[in-house]
Amino acid sequence: MTLHVHPDIQSLSPYVPGKPIDELQRELRLARVIKLASNENPLGPSPKAVAALGDGHDSLHRYPDGGGHRLRQAIADRWKVTSDQVILGNGSDEILGLLARAFLAPGEEAVMADHTFVIYKMEVTAAHGRPVVVPLVNWTHDLEAMAQAVSPRTRLLFVCNPNNPTGTMVNADAVNRLMDTVPQDVIVVFDEAYFEYVRDPKFPDSIAYVKEGRNAIVLRTFSKIYGLAGLRIGYGITTPEINNILNRVRPPFNANSLAQRAAVAALGDDEHVAQSRAVNAAGMEQVAQGLKDLGFAPIASEANFLYFDVKRDGRKVFESLLREGIIVRHIEGTMLRVTIGQPEENAAFLQALRNVLTS
Repeated sequence: MTLHVHPDIQSLSPYVPGKPIDELQRELRLARVIKLASNENPLGPSPKAVAALGDGHDSLHRYPDGGGHRLRQAIADRWKVTSDQVILGNGSDEILGLLARAFLAPGEEAVMADHTFVIYKMEVTAAHGRPVVVPLVNWTHDLEAMAQAVSPRTRLLFVCNPNNPTGTMVNADAVNRLMDTVPQDVIVVFDEAYFEYVRDPKFPDSIAYVKEGRNAIVLRTFSKIYGLAGLRIGYGITTPEINNILNRVRPPFNANSLAQRAAVAALGDDEHVAQSRAVNAAGMEQVAQGLKDLGFAPIASEANFLYFDVKRDGRKVFESLLREGIIVRHIEGTMLRVTIGQPEENAAFLQALRNVLTS
């Protein structure tokens, strides 16, 4: 059978998610598997979110609130914006696709880092736009070079902060210089999926640019610290004008009813967020020190994962860890990314890595 596929789509490779726990258990007949591949919260969701899910089962035969009014208002109240500045997504990933579809004509450009969240390049290419890729410097976005890469055909500029997969952060001064340089008609996309984990006080207040009426959008998610990855719910905060355009391409009912209910409850559970931050901070120290003891130099991270060079074939190390019942993420070459888990999970990972290195 002949398929007529657009060359831009033919050039893409499917996104490969982290290996599921039950799949690895079936394949290798392992009694215990620890997944540290997808930057999930090891504590799980807020108990308040779980309780909210139980209250929503009697309306599953109804379509969700297509406007997500209750959740959008809760988000607006939290960040001191208006509800018409908030858009919901089936994960914040979906909003990346909406941005590409809404603002890129074929051949127009989007600037991004060369070692960042792979979905940017995928969505831009799928919209028949042109990704303009700028190398990282010291594993960190080079915002000055990214600003210089902007051309008259640039419509979007992506800043993943903290960056995935490196965990590095660009600070407020660097972002201010970027915003002073980038033309006003370029939409700057601040992807802040790991915002709640950041400890550095120099992290930029990107929502302030939105409040100033700049062409900017701030993306956040309930998949990471809020522990709702399985429900796929994220959001963007932007200007009413940009939001109006995004809503023209947003699918109806894209945020399901259970996700909306759970997200409202999770957003109000500051205790769960604080506990999650504390577990992550302690785990980060545990894993970073363990990697250093094994002779590695993990990149300092402001997220809930560490990126490190295993100094050998990363794919082979990844596969050997699978046989030890540990799922991490092989990014490319010699580089692995490991999510911070609970103390016993972190210890198991470090022991398994030690076993792999000495076998």
